[in-house]
Amino acid sequence: MSTDELPLPDYDQLPLGDLRHRIRSLTEEGLRAVLGHEREHGNRLPVLQLLEARLDELADGATPTGVDQRGAPGVRQTPTEPSASPAHSPDDHTPLRHGVYGQTPARGRD
Repeated sequence: MSTDELPLPDYDQLPLGDLRHRIRSLTEEGLRAVLGHEREHGNRLPVLQLLEARLDELADGATPTGVDQRGAPGVRQTPTEPSASPAHSPDDHTPLRHGVYGQTPARGRD
């Protein structure tokens, strides 16, 4: 399964703390998909333990929160336009005047 097919957007970039909260919305099927992906690609012990613990919670009667994860904090959206445009760039790239003889104001000199 590719990362794009996983129920959590940007799964591979999620830190463990964010993942802990984000998996609460997954059903058992979605959680098993993420677990399978982790075993095939990262196989990180803390992540595997977290996912397996959540599976145990679901088996014990916990219910998924059902919140759509596409707009969750931390999810990087693919921008449609570049964030910086030439209109916001300076016209020239001249260095700062600080410390250049003849361009710095005379302070305390007569």
